[in-house]
Amino acid sequence: MNLLIVEDEPLLLNSLAGDIPWEGNGIEVIGLASNGQEALRLIERKRPDLVLLDIRMPQMDGLELVRIVRSRDPDIKCIILSGHDSFTFAQQALELGVSHYLLKPAGETEILRAVLDAAGQLRLELEERHSRSLLQDKWLDNLPRLREMFLQHWLAGKYAPWEVERRCRELLIELPDNGSFVVAMIDMDPLGADERRFAANDMPLLQFSSNSIVREFLASSSLPGRDYSDTTGATVVIFADTAEGEETGGLLLQVHSTAAKLLSVIKECLKLTASVGVSGTGRSREELPELYKQARKSLRERIVYGNDIVIPYREEQGKNDTAAPPVDLEKGLEIGLETGDAAKASTALGDLWSSGVDAAGTVEQVQEHLLHVSCLFVRMIGRQGWSVMQVAGDDYRYFHNLTALATQEQAYGWLQRLAQSYIDYLHAERNSAMNQTIRQIVDIVDRNIDKELSLFAVADRLYVNSSYLSRLFKQQMGRPFSSYVLERKMERAKQLLLDGCRVHHAAHLVGYKDDSYFSRVFRKFWGVAPSEIKP
Repeated sequence: MNLLIVEDEPLLLNSLAGDIPWEGNGIEVIGLASNGQEALRLIERKRPDLVLLDIRMPQMDGLELVRIVRSRDPDIKCIILSGHDSFTFAQQALELGVSHYLLKPAGETEILRAVLDAAGQLRLELEERHSRSLLQDKWLDNLPRLREMFLQHWLAGKYAPWEVERRCRELLIELPDNGSFVVAMIDMDPLGADERRFAANDMPLLQFSSNSIVREFLASSSLPGRDYSDTTGATVVIFADTAEGEETGGLLLQVHSTAAKLLSVIKECLKLTASVGVSGTGRSREELPELYKQARKSLRERIVYGNDIVIPYREEQGKNDTAAPPVDLEKGLEIGLETGDAAKASTALGDLWSSGVDAAGTVEQVQEHLLHVSCLFVRMIGRQGWSVMQVAGDDYRYFHNLTALATQEQAYGWLQRLAQSYIDYLHAERNSAMNQTIRQIVDIVDRNIDKELSLFAVADRLYVNSSYLSRLFKQQMGRPFSSYVLERKMERAKQLLLDGCRVHHAAHLVGYKDDSYFSRVFRKFWGVAPSEIKP
């Protein structure tokens, strides 16, 4: 610590400077002054930490000097050594922030102790200030992440209005209480099958890049917004307009226009597409969580409308009824998969997928259809006695979260991979001879569904032993030959009845000559009589 001594008596001034062991106690005397004006010039030039001074001095008294010094630099500590024991002087000194008020003749030890105590006070104040500065710097460094976490939790509905108000003040977030509000959610579209520069595990990096582009774009846009990264990696932007008036569509139109320009910028920079879901308009800050839900729902509409699009929020209209896919399309897929016929399975899957998607008008209807088809795969894999996880491989994760399939292309691509994985697994489980034999058996059953079929007759046609054929069929198909034939006949009979065929004619077309016997078998299999099946 540096010390300046101010005393108008030369003998005392020299004694204070030379007789007290300053250096041994960490104090360096950097100047001596005999009056207030001289002291003020030295203080401005040498910036001491401590000033030991008298009150009565020529040109400028000590109290005036303290007043000027403390107004310019409040960190300087002043210790008064005075021959006046006036209460008024002491009171004024304390009001000016003097650390100690000593009376002459004070001893050297008392003076040293007072100066060291003032130095200790200054050191503590500087350390506290430094700690506060470090803490503030650290807080400022973490402020963007703190804001992001707050916005995530707020829009997820985890804060009461009073908490929102307090945290907005704490985190220096400026959002008006009322006005027009719109929320937009921007996310990269799923990568296409022909994409070679990036893989699926690069999506977090692409989302980060997209977020940076959005932030830079908004900074130069005429319609600024508050942005943050959603827990899914998508970018959420809150737009607010405090202009008075009843018209609320102006901000919404601006947001849609800005979003369309933003998608062009992202495509230009990343050579990939993104999509934006836009909420409706809210009139107060408390509506933001609901607007966030609307923006998320709008973005999910990609699975209906495709990629590279700005999608507005729309209210749900009526019930989301989903028609069941035609049975013959499902059977076509099953036959293609069970026989390992990739071309037939691919064609049937395409027809099955299109039958549901073309008729869908909402996200829920598309996802309902996707769930139906995925359950078909699960059922077929289970029928074979296989593990869904082993067959699906890396695609198994989507069974737990079908909503992660954001577009029709992504969903259909997943189903295509499942079909191929099923066939590959089937081939790995069977050798080529077994595949051919089972394919021939299934083909015989399909071509002779209107006749009585027995394992012995089929074995004769294939020139194999019936016991071997029975064991092979059950091992590869997961059920006995007779059960398979019965299942195919009953499914065919049910479809014929649904198509308007009479019971007698349906029985004949699936190989039953006795209508009564057919009716008993049909009831046992389906739980209802054939006559109860209406087209």
